Amino acid sequence: MAQLILFNKPYGVLTQFTDRENGRATLADYIDLPGVYAAGRLDRDSEGLLLLTDHGPLNAQIAHPKYKKPKTYLVQVDGEPTDEALEALRNGVELKDGMTLPAKVRRIAEPEGLWERDPPVRYRANILTSWIELSITEGRNRQVRRMTAAVGFPTLRLIRHAIGDWTLDGLAPGEWKVIEVEAPPATHRRLSPGSAKPPRRDELPAGDAGDETKPAKRPAKKGGYKSARQRSQNDTGQSDGGTGNRSGNKQGIDKFKRGGAKPSRAGSRPNSRSQSRAKSSPQARPKKG
Repeated sequence: MAQLILFNKPYGVLTQFTDRENGRATLADYIDLPGVYAAGRLDRDSEGLLLLTDHGPLNAQIAHPKYKKPKTYLVQVDGEPTDEALEALRNGVELKDGMTLPAKVRRIAEPEGLWERDPPVRYRANILTSWIELSITEGRNRQVRRMTAAVGFPTLRLIRHAIGDWTLDGLAPGEWKVIEVEAPPATHRRLSPGSAKPPRRDELPAGDAGDETKPAKRPAKKGGYKSARQRSQNDTGQSDGGTGNRSGNKQGIDKFKRGGAKPSRAGSRPNSRSQSRAKSSPQARPKKG
């Protein structure tokens, strides 16, 4: 089982536990349980249900959009939405960050027993206001406000009434309660204590390694890629068993690679510096008497 906190967040409260820079109201002003974190967010100028938990997988299941947990809002809008506007919300509206998913929406009367907001919504005698109930499965930034504005009816007051099957019924602003819920399985499994790597066979307790026998090692294949040094060694061994000319020539090449003299080849012409210099020097001419 996991611990889940249902909190009716008042207007003007941040969904975090500290605000050292500005000193605004935070969750720490209402909730004194250690080790719990908000599952998702609720804007500072919005009210209603906020869930908190100390269980990581439960937090992810509530907050992550991939689980498509519906969130239901009571929305006071400026004016009275038309049928076309409600149909547009049901089909999805175009926002700056793309189309929204289809939403469930219907007109409702002003909710009974609704508390007064502090500060109150600005009242204008010549402009009517109305209420709708809107359910979405996404969690974009200020999405409900942007959706109603996109169809021509800006949001005046926003109260989140439910997340999935959890509601704020019976909770006054600032009140919270703790319930026990079924804990979802962890999203990952730690295979060995203190490490994300699987344990070696010799680290497993007795009996966990199984009765499987280790497979026999496959014999090494003959042939395959060989380096130039390996090929030269093989060639040297083969030449020693046959004619000595190849072996001697190979030794001379190895000596040349190590910085020695260049090996001589049979039938090659002499190439000494003295001979080439003698050929290139001009003959002495007799002096005229």
